[in-house]
Amino acid sequence: MRKLALTIALTLVAGTATAENVVGITKDMPTVTVQTANGPVEIDRTQDTTHELTGEWAMTSRPCPEFCIQPHSPANGVITIGELELIAMLQDPEAVVVDSRTRDWFAGGTIPGAINIPYTYVVDELARLGCEPDFDGWDCAAAKPVALFCNGVWCGQSPTAIRNMIKAGYPAERIFYYRGGMQVWRLLGLTVIGGT
Repeated sequence: MRKLALTIALTLVAGTATAENVVGITKDMPTVTVQTANGPVEIDRTQDTTHELTGEWAMTSRPCPEFCIQPHSPANGVITIGELELIAMLQDPEAVVVDSRTRDWFAGGTIPGAINIPYTYVVDELARLGCEPDFDGWDCAAAKPVALFCNGVWCGQSPTAIRNMIKAGYPAERIFYYRGGMQVWRLLGLTVIGGT
């Protein structure tokens, strides 16, 4: 009987320790569910506290040019955001999160809920972001709040897309830049869909 009581006590203590040691997004947000084109996806963090980045994402030094460190803000009026703000935008039905990387990078894994509009085509796709074509180019009076990201602080795809959007008439104050991109998203162990 005493052994059973000890086993139960140890199990309860171990269960409490496990619950307290969950690798959450924030203290009050262990996970979040976002809608994607293929249905809901739960975003959480890798629970393995010994997990490390490997391969492409573990690289710290890339040749510059072309992989030069990007400015904190790619253009005046654009707001640079972090992971929590990006997650909030993923949950906002009025906002759009754009993976501005080329299709091969997108196919290798992306943030749940993001759509792929490669930076080389973003101006051609402004209708997907709430703009209307007109004879002079684009009328973006009804442009949606949009967050763009690419591979990380060394990736120029999102900054290029953002500057081209602004030139085409997209309001800078409706553009958000997730500068950390896929490298920081993966570094934090957040959910990636597609690819590996």
